[in-house]
Amino acid sequence: MTRKFLITLALIGGFAGVGAALAQTVDGLDLDAIRARAAAKSEDAAGLSAEVARRMEEYRPDAQALDAAARKKVEALDPATLPKGPVGAFDFDELIVAASGNLKDNRGTAPQFMVFVSLSMPEDALRQIIDQTSAAGGFVVFRGFPNNSAKQFVAGMSKVITNDDQFSSIGVDPRLFRAFNVQAVPTYVAVASDFTPCDGLSCITTPPPFDSMSGNVTVRYALETFADDNGPGALIARAALANMRGGG
Repeated sequence: MTRKFLITLALIGGFAGVGAALAQTVDGLDLDAIRARAAAKSEDAAGLSAEVARRMEEYRPDAQALDAAARKKVEALDPATLPKGPVGAFDFDELIVAASGNLKDNRGTAPQFMVFVSLSMPEDALRQIIDQTSAAGGFVVFRGFPNNSAKQFVAGMSKVITNDDQFSSIGVDPRLFRAFNVQAVPTYVAVASDFTPCDGLSCITTPPPFDSMSGNVTVRYALETFADDNGPGALIARAALANMRGGG
């Protein structure tokens, strides 16, 4: 239910009360008709509220099934078969812990600075984006596992992760790709406020106002552009730049 609709309902309730009071002193008003219209509006509002709740419950099993399937794929991997990255053995346990944390956090609110990427990107470019986005306090988002293989995803990540702290800045979430209609990578997005993505497998969330940029540019360049343009994501961009400067 939108805020505008809630305000409308409040006005209807308030005006119904005013109408009843006036009916006591003004001739020609049909008090019963006024009360009937107010009751009908209340029933409509209750019906809409119930339908929203029903649809949320309808999507919940899909979201839980998707979560369980993803966890099963990752947990089935044998750590001994995973590749080694530039900093030594790939920390499989850390990936599981970070991925679980990202799933829990993202059920509440989505991140406000995101960089949408793919393992098909050049390794050097992807490594730089992960490093800079992590330093900025942002979130690197992948659409899904390549060829639906968690093992391929882990193998690709082992080549671009430079330290364990970066795991908490990485997630897989096709809902965010749909919400911002991401058609190319990398795409940089700074959102005016937090929001909650829908839980359906194919639903599309309407996000708050945001700034977006696609192309082969650095994280810093995208953030500086958002900040300088004073668009909806300017405050978030400035905070992210401050994080980057604080981290050296």
